Amino acid sequence: MAIATTIMTADELLRMPHSGQRYELVRGELISMSSASRKHGRIAAHIVAKLHNFVENHDLGEVHSSETGFTIDTNPDTVRAPDASFVTKARIDALGETEGFFPGAPDLAVEVISPNDLYSQVADKALAWLRAGTKMVIVIDPNKKTATIYRDLDDIVMLTDNQTIEGNSLLPGWSLSLNDLFK
Repeated sequence: MAIATTIMTADELLRMPHSGQRYELVRGELISMSSASRKHGRIAAHIVAKLHNFVENHDLGEVHSSETGFTIDTNPDTVRAPDASFVTKARIDALGETEGFFPGAPDLAVEVISPNDLYSQVADKALAWLRAGTKMVIVIDPNKKTATIYRDLDDIVMLTDNQTIEGNSLLPGWSLSLNDLFK
């Protein structure tokens, strides 16, 4: 006997009453997001602050925190919310002000691994961001004190210890030291 599943749309997700619970939508399936740990929140806030200051000082676009959903696929809809994200000024200007979730992927997505996350799921999420058009995905592992940088399906690099994340052509001049991030 088949079990019927209800497919949710991005618009339905947006209209859901706010109960304090965060959700993402993956191919129409509602996914509950657990609350983050103190360490996770501190690291994500540090990244958002560093990104925001740099982007604002150089008038490069917009930085978003984990509350911003991005519609990265439709029919069925997928809405994801990275821990931190950046969208270029050119894309923001072309889009103008919109209501609802951001239509499309961010140019940069940052995911901080939570204690209950499976590494395979986080890697799958990073690859989904790339397939949706994200130019750079940074996956931070607070427990291992590493950052994995995804720029392409064939360009994945893990950074450790005294290394520094570089913004390269996406955010020229922006950098983030792992020593500073994990202190």
